Amino acid sequence: MKPVCKPKGHTYECDCGKECMTVSDGKAVIDLDQSDVRPMHYTTLNCVMRKAMRLGCSRIELRGVMGQRYLASTASAPGLYIAVHGTPGNDLGAFLNGPTIEVFGNAQDMTGNTMNSGRIVVHGNAWDVTGLAARGGSILVKGDTGYRVGIHMKEFGDTRPTLVVGGTAKDYLGEYMAGGTIIVLGLDNGRSPVGRNVGAGMHGGRIFVRGEVSPEQLGPGASIVPVSETDIEEMTRLLDDFQGSFQIPVPRDFGEFVKIAPSSSRPFSGYYD
Repeated sequence: MKPVCKPKGHTYECDCGKECMTVSDGKAVIDLDQSDVRPMHYTTLNCVMRKAMRLGCSRIELRGVMGQRYLASTASAPGLYIAVHGTPGNDLGAFLNGPTIEVFGNAQDMTGNTMNSGRIVVHGNAWDVTGLAARGGSILVKGDTGYRVGIHMKEFGDTRPTLVVGGTAKDYLGEYMAGGTIIVLGLDNGRSPVGRNVGAGMHGGRIFVRGEVSPEQLGPGASIVPVSETDIEEMTRLLDDFQGSFQIPVPRDFGEFVKIAPSSSRPFSGYYD
């Protein structure tokens, strides 16, 4: 069904989906199971969410999400909390700028794409390209992630994106990484929790892996270096946040962690000059 959201200036007037949203005391509940059309089109759902934001809601709860894309993309309300029940589609929280998104389920590809600030907490898995080009904020994933996670994360000054994965990550973790911090915990995993070509082309940032990482798993431009006291302070803070968010114990033997860092600020110097 084609959505009937009509542009009006720089906003949208929603005639669609209004029957599935209730607002009370600053909280909006959008129950997609109450919609006449299942699944609701992603443009319709995003339109209803923007309406809740314009009403000044500080909390938005989504129920029955079934793969809708771009949820909360460009949202810029620092105090806003968004709870997602179901499975959001690609680009959840793209360009996020302040709000907190909590997913009670799995998330699909490109979660936190180019996010500036805020928090994304996923109580399941978050798949390929999670944290793509993130410039700030934090992403916490209780389960596993897919391929090319953390690609081209970057930092500037005191603004540093962070990504903590409770399970495993597949190939090309931290590819072309320019800044930020990634931690892969490998909880309930008896083998190396990362795939091949870790840190391929990285020229900034740091990756911490709890478990074994062989030199053959590293990509060009990445190297294994000692863990410093400053690293332990940062990891402690991030693991405290992870443990508090998911209420699960996290091992704190920092001797089990391998640090991967760039071997050069210009890993491909001489190749493309």
